[in-house]
Amino acid sequence: MARPVAVIGAGAAGLCAARHLSARPDQFVPTVYEQTDRVGGTWVYTDRVGTDEHGLPVHSSMYKNLRTNLPKEVMAFPDFPFDSSLPSFVTHQQVLQYLEDYTDHFQLRKHIQFLTKVDTVKPVTGTDPTLWEVTVSRVGEPEKTTTQQFDAVMVCNGHYSVPYIPAIPGADLFQGRTIHSHKYRTPDDFQGKNVVLLGAAASGQDIALEISTTANQVVLSHSKPPIKSQLPPNMKQAPGVECFKAPKTVRFKNGEEFEADVFMFCTGYNYHFSFLTPECQVSVQHGRITPMYKHLVHTSFPSLSIIGICCRICPFPQFDRQVLFAQAVLDGSFKLPSKEDMEEDIRRDFHRRLEAGKPPHHAHEMGEEQWEYNNELSDLIGLDPLPKAVELVYKGVHHERVNNLQWYKDGQYEITGPESWRKLE
Repeated sequence: MARPVAVIGAGAAGLCAARHLSARPDQFVPTVYEQTDRVGGTWVYTDRVGTDEHGLPVHSSMYKNLRTNLPKEVMAFPDFPFDSSLPSFVTHQQVLQYLEDYTDHFQLRKHIQFLTKVDTVKPVTGTDPTLWEVTVSRVGEPEKTTTQQFDAVMVCNGHYSVPYIPAIPGADLFQGRTIHSHKYRTPDDFQGKNVVLLGAAASGQDIALEISTTANQVVLSHSKPPIKSQLPPNMKQAPGVECFKAPKTVRFKNGEEFEADVFMFCTGYNYHFSFLTPECQVSVQHGRITPMYKHLVHTSFPSLSIIGICCRICPFPQFDRQVLFAQAVLDGSFKLPSKEDMEEDIRRDFHRRLEAGKPPHHAHEMGEEQWEYNNELSDLIGLDPLPKAVELVYKGVHHERVNNLQWYKDGQYEITGPESWRKLE
């Protein structure tokens, strides 16, 4: 008899989970809970910030003019390429259309319950194997709840919706405008302003460049090595922020000061699993989620998995491998190590990162490690690895971005074989 599986969220990870689970109807029956009225998760752009029309926090961090910082040639799910006529660096609208097409191609809508909010997930006591009790409510009608039991739960709620705002001394003294990049939509609001952005990951760099087209001066404050690429004449870099001073002074760690009208936090996001009850035994501390074997499967409750907690990755291909790994655990085709061995694996992975000089909140950061991780998941469950060309294009684009930050998205790429690619002139 097919086993019911709850999937939380109909963004890219949740759709991927539904695609693979529904492909085996003799084994699994997915039910996808999505609190908005459409698929796509963070790729659904809205002008709104704060709360949506139902009073729920706006999930999406898309800004109006966003284009991807990875080319479509490496972004696609392995079994569903992007339309080849599109440019390499696509808009958020084109990514959303891709996810809509993926949904329709694999006939996933029938498995999705839209406008349905997951209130609680908890293990049912005394069941072996563990069953899961999932309580949901209709959006706009929180008093109308329903509860259902599932054999497994795949959490796919994303991690780009709850802003992380670090404490900075003197923040209460600053009389300029403060904003997190989660609420950034267009550069129009920054016309003629002096703006400081804290954080130089992809979104910080991208938004700083865009704001420089309308702002008076832009300062990108960060603790990374200086960006080597040419920057706009009204944009400069500064080290991290030491403190704020009244009324609008930002003091950097090198002692320099800057008068800012706007201060934007491009400081990332917090993981957020408020629906997991304490009985689920999932801990989120300092950006680290435990106890998740391979950043994915709960060591005490292997029928609970969290897809997509890794960062600095090619997301869609990795979601595909993670879902297939979690599915192999559920169907028994992959036998997990003992709980003790899994927890030792987690400990080793974390300490290796610390010894490499990474801070604890980079517990799930991948970067260059993502390829080995993806290949390991593939190998453990007997799948061919993802094409080497995906990794090679990713690295090639990274080199372009480092050296040509303002214009690298003009590049066009083509994968020509399993291990070959080229940049089109």
